[in-house]
Amino acid sequence: MTDTPVAAVRPTTRIHHDDEFVDAYEWLRAKDDAEVIAHLEAENAYTEARTAHLAGLRERIFGEIKARTLETDLSVPTRQGAWWYYGRTVEGKQYGIHCRAPLASPDDWTPPALAPGVEVPGESVLLDGNVEAEGHEFFSLGSFDVSSDGTRLLYGVDTEGDERYTLRIRDLATGENLPDVIAETSAGACFSPDGSHVVYTTVDDAWRSDTVWLHEVGTDAASDIQLFHEPDERYWVGAGFTRSDRYLVIEVGSSITTEEYLVDAGDLRAQPRSIWPRREGVEYSATHAVVDGEDVLYILHNDGALDFELVRVAASDPLGPRQVVLPHLAGRRLLDVSAFRDWGVVSYRREGLARLGILSYQTGAVDELAFDEELYTAGSAGNPEWATPLVRLGYGSFVTAGTVYDYVVATGELLLRKRQPVLGGYDPADYAQRREWATAPDGTRVPVSLVWKRSFGAPGEGVRPVHLYGYGSYEHSIEPGFSVARLSMLDRGVVFAIAHVRGGGELGRQWYEDGKLQHKRNTFTDFVAVAQHLVSAGVTSPSVLVAEGGSAGGLLMGAVANLAPELFAGILADVPFVDALTTILDPSLPLTVIEWDEWGDPLHDASVYAYMKSYSPYENVRADVAYPRILAVTSLNDTRVYYVEPAKWVARLREVGADALLKCEMVAGHGGVSGRYNAWHQRAFELAWLLDVLGLAD
Repeated sequence: MTDTPVAAVRPTTRIHHDDEFVDAYEWLRAKDDAEVIAHLEAENAYTEARTAHLAGLRERIFGEIKARTLETDLSVPTRQGAWWYYGRTVEGKQYGIHCRAPLASPDDWTPPALAPGVEVPGESVLLDGNVEAEGHEFFSLGSFDVSSDGTRLLYGVDTEGDERYTLRIRDLATGENLPDVIAETSAGACFSPDGSHVVYTTVDDAWRSDTVWLHEVGTDAASDIQLFHEPDERYWVGAGFTRSDRYLVIEVGSSITTEEYLVDAGDLRAQPRSIWPRREGVEYSATHAVVDGEDVLYILHNDGALDFELVRVAASDPLGPRQVVLPHLAGRRLLDVSAFRDWGVVSYRREGLARLGILSYQTGAVDELAFDEELYTAGSAGNPEWATPLVRLGYGSFVTAGTVYDYVVATGELLLRKRQPVLGGYDPADYAQRREWATAPDGTRVPVSLVWKRSFGAPGEGVRPVHLYGYGSYEHSIEPGFSVARLSMLDRGVVFAIAHVRGGGELGRQWYEDGKLQHKRNTFTDFVAVAQHLVSAGVTSPSVLVAEGGSAGGLLMGAVANLAPELFAGILADVPFVDALTTILDPSLPLTVIEWDEWGDPLHDASVYAYMKSYSPYENVRADVAYPRILAVTSLNDTRVYYVEPAKWVARLREVGADALLKCEMVAGHGGVSGRYNAWHQRAFELAWLLDVLGLAD
């Protein structure tokens, strides 16, 4: 057996607001230090040795994921311009292949029904991710856009995992790249409507997207023009064109304040003009439409409207008269409006579910799309065309695999285009889902989603192993979506549950507000309350209850490990934000200043410092409890949550006798490894560990 790695104790002292904290392991932050790399490699070797007995199970789970997946497959084509665009996957290949085929006619709105092994007339390959990834251990696309005339492809590649992309432009007639190369860009670059320019963003030293640039195709990037710069470190920037191609929209935002600027697409060097001046605490987003021949903006905002209101203004005078289209309605959280030539699509949340409806420009009425399942997720996606008669939708649930529909607005007809194939005899009728409610210590009812295989009995009919997942930050909602990998747990009798804790967005903006800043502890106590509910309801017991969360959900995992270690047999923390206070105290670290709106500013506010210190997992590791088994997974090149956070946490946990493992991907980013087979192997590793904790490894 490989020896347990022991990180050297090298105390450094942190003093803020007259509070002194001695940190034994901060030296692990020196990413380029050979001793740090050696320590991480020793941790990986130890984790591999401790889980070697699971090698067979890992391969079986990987094989199950693979066997349930149609490896050679095609996506539903999306119409853009004179082409249908779609993706291919090929058995044995890690990455997707981006393709297109010509329309049959200008009136062709029915996507061709593609099948593996069947030739697509006129098909051309735009970009093969497998070719582009050759020679690299990591590969990710951050930008992918085709010029409106269909002649050029813009794409951005990251081969390190640090989410910094090198842009290139490909001539689609010859397949050759132009000389244009733009390094160190953010994701989301795009062509101007006429294809003559590229708009992209870059970051500052804290990896905050802060500058918008204009590049003329065929010129040296050194001569690119700065369109916009945001000096305030609390704000990030983004840019993109309206679906109508009428305007470039530059968005400036923090987690509580936004401002947007318009630039006429025909004069991109013009001075951007603010739609509404920035006001602290006011968020808004605008989309362009044409109503009765007039350019208008539909604007979602929260000025005096907690769950947002939709108004319409003249694009020429955004500060002029506002027409209220959808008034604020408590409990209906308006999320987005997408404008098309003849109508809009409104996305919103109500009663814990994502919903969408068609907005009439003439009446302001919203026709909501109805679905049959108790729990589901639905949203519009893949709709680049301005004058379309259809809306492309994505749909799914815990038991219904990802489904693509086209909704015919004129008739209300929902056309099934494709449902994700699940091989191996999968029958959704063999599985069931439901929602129930737990009660938090302050009396708040917390929604819990459950999914299970019927043959093992319904939850509550006997103690069952449970895999409980949570997140609870940034108003991000955990949707009831389908997972092929999860079937490997359900088919072994495990119940999967999601605790929809405060800090997420499931029940509207107030649900988020009640789980951030000085209310952050609600996120943790909600999760504990859900676990206690599942135990008291007879669904499970602590000996067969495991928890999982990633990123900010990893902070949740670290916090509940300290609050209620006796409730869990094991905890899986993926890229966990477990040294939160150290990170948020350092404004030189990536994204720290932006994060102050989410967590508070402990650098300048003593009360925020004290509150964060009271829950930050690393500072609060306890010597008076027995911890559950813990597996922390991280990536060396993660720029959002540094590897050092779980590395320090695991070292501290071991000091108090916890059985803690660390797995560090040495070539990956925040999202883990790249390539679908690599991702399946990584998930199989994690699920095998969870099953081992649950006593189901055999």
